[in-house]
Amino acid sequence: VSPGNLIHHSDAGSQYTAIRLTEHLALEGIAPSIGTVGDAYDNALMETINGLYKTECIRTTVFHSGPFRTLADVEFATAGWVDWYNNRRLHGTLGMLTPVESETLHYEALSREPEPAK
Repeated sequence: VSPGNLIHHSDAGSQYTAIRLTEHLALEGIAPSIGTVGDAYDNALMETINGLYKTECIRTTVFHSGPFRTLADVEFATAGWVDWYNNRRLHGTLGMLTPVESETLHYEALSREPEPAK
């Protein structure tokens, strides 16, 4: 990732508004993005994804067999879950399409040439 293209999203907790973190982000070329206090969207997306990850990947044996014994076991299961989540899971609000299928259809519709006037 080139400098200026990475964004650090966080809530307005004191650890994220500290001068030291702000300076570090600036030195690394990372843009800060902090939600407003009391903003319902501060952590909602991250908490949802973390919950899904724990439920669908960590607490089941769908993406691994048996207990996790090494960090590599967790990493391999996580890679499988991320691939499934982004490419193969059916999503009810997308008309039972996968996220990739829905995104492909969206961009195809945007790039279609208009039909000639009759």
